[in-house]
Amino acid sequence: MAEGERQPPAPDSLEETLPASQNFIIPKKEIHTVPDMGKWKRSQAYADYIGFILTLNEGVKGKKLTFEYKVSEAVEKLVALLNTLDRWIDETPPVDQPSRFGNKAYRTWYAKLDEEAENLVAMVVPTHLAAAVPEVAVYLKESVGNSTRIDYGTGHEAAFAAFLCCLCKIGVLRVDDQIAIVFKVFNRYLEVMRKLQKTYRMEPAGSQGVWGLDDFQFLPFIWGSSQLIDHPYLEPRHFVDEKAVNENHKDYMFLECILFITEMKTGPFAEHSNQLWNISAVPSWSKVNQGLIRMYKAECLEKFPVIQHFKFGSLLPIQPVTSC
Repeated sequence: MAEGERQPPAPDSLEETLPASQNFIIPKKEIHTVPDMGKWKRSQAYADYIGFILTLNEGVKGKKLTFEYKVSEAVEKLVALLNTLDRWIDETPPVDQPSRFGNKAYRTWYAKLDEEAENLVAMVVPTHLAAAVPEVAVYLKESVGNSTRIDYGTGHEAAFAAFLCCLCKIGVLRVDDQIAIVFKVFNRYLEVMRKLQKTYRMEPAGSQGVWGLDDFQFLPFIWGSSQLIDHPYLEPRHFVDEKAVNENHKDYMFLECILFITEMKTGPFAEHSNQLWNISAVPSWSKVNQGLIRMYKAECLEKFPVIQHFKFGSLLPIQPVTSC
């Protein structure tokens, strides 16, 4: 943060002290019907989750991926965890099958994660917090797609953000990790998810087709647009320009997402990614960023098909927000 720059009054959800008597529980689904969505929007989990997303959004504002930032031991351990998941993809090649999509080898890969998740999380969490491992590991398992349907979507992405939020709540990740959380951990997560999507030809979960923002992700567009706020020459209209994307994608998550879309899809951009095409007409990155946050709440966090799968525990509780 620059000298003299005011810290936004964002929720302090990046660092909290746990009560000594914290009873960890295995998170479970609580949103069973559409009327239950009211419980979610009033919940402590919703307040903490959106606070976490917005705190990180502010933290990466105007910064390139190549920006120098602190990398803590916890961040290094999380990257090592993601590298393990990546290696397992190499060790689990797709199988020959008649259907083109949803390669069944994904289920073998997922079974390994299901079995090893708690061990992986235990390598990130210090021993005095070992009791939190089973609760936190649930979010990791939820973050890589569905092994029955062999699909992946924004609900799985939200589970990974929830996983990181829980690690902040138990103090494994701290306030000064916030840039590394996005640029190093979340970015590595995206690379692994793209590899999963490509290798096993995963279906988009709950895709709105051409009317959705993207088949698989949402958060890197939010944080990626924040990175581009006040950029000296890159404007929203430039992200549909192949040359601008090719020259700058290593610095900006948003452009990396665009590059992935153009690699995966054929035909005119305006046809296969209509929502993004419309966004390219918005005059400034700060307006894009604000619009995407509104869209994320409406299209992901307030949609029953997405939130019915979200799990609630002691760290992200379904109980209503307690006012101070």
